[in-house]
Amino acid sequence: MSIERHTAIVKRIASELDFFFCGISQAAFLEDEAPKLEDWLNKGLHGKMAYMENHFDKRLDPRLLVDDAKSVVTLLYNYFPEQQQREDPTAFKIAKYAYGDDYHTVIKDKLKQFFHRIHEEIGEVGGRVFVDSAPVMDKAWAKRSGAGWMGKHTNIISKQHGSFFFIAELILDIQLQPDGPIKDYCGTCTRCIDACPTEAIIEPYLLDSSKCISYLTIELKDALIDKQFQSQMDNWIFGCDVCQDVCPWNRFSKPHNETRFQPTDGLLEFTRNQWLEMTEDVFKEFFSKSAVKRTKYAGLMRNIQFLNESKMEES
Repeated sequence: MSIERHTAIVKRIASELDFFFCGISQAAFLEDEAPKLEDWLNKGLHGKMAYMENHFDKRLDPRLLVDDAKSVVTLLYNYFPEQQQREDPTAFKIAKYAYGDDYHTVIKDKLKQFFHRIHEEIGEVGGRVFVDSAPVMDKAWAKRSGAGWMGKHTNIISKQHGSFFFIAELILDIQLQPDGPIKDYCGTCTRCIDACPTEAIIEPYLLDSSKCISYLTIELKDALIDKQFQSQMDNWIFGCDVCQDVCPWNRFSKPHNETRFQPTDGLLEFTRNQWLEMTEDVFKEFFSKSAVKRTKYAGLMRNIQFLNESKMEES
């Protein structure tokens, strides 16, 4: 079968599995990204995410992850919800991607189906699948594949769909027809930079992760969050959507059709008191399948109590 035929099969399978974008890049060393990653790490902008320092070479070269890798297939999967959390200025908030089942599980299941179907329709193909796992620079590959451009908030933006989507990859040992990048359409807009509550976007296209609310509420494992952020957290207790919510390109976001991303009954109506009074049993009931379980009960309550102390001090 020809390269073109293989490529058409891969893109058709992606569409049939509800990935709204499938783009392909040649598996090669990420030469442009290497000095940027090194500089970002040397400046400590990754905070206490020590794992970001590991496997430097593998992050930059997919051929070190898959023997004889030739193609990186980038896939985008929509998670923009139809429902939003209750409009209560006192209620705590979680990022939209965490309303339903853990995306790692949902998308990994789809990727396994994808790989199985490639074997069925193309033949013996070697490779691996990734969704926010292993040392893969998913945004760099998304940019190379034409999925979108890197926004000033450092998220990938699609001209047609905005930025509320997950990025996944297949690294394969077969040659496919590569796509190419698209131009940057951020222009002079700085809404994401202006709106960031903690000023984590220290300049266009450069994020200080140690100041990012998503980092502070999820990645930071310290018993306490630095009090300098107490009045800046904007009621976020798991992740943050501010830089995406204000982005003009997200006016094109449309609700997903993934049943497993539907919010747990009652979750979006939680009041401030319900969050404050949450027991470990309730936490397990609501978040047993959710990405929120990553913080564990103690971590989520640390975030809630940290913000509640700020509210008490204000009053």
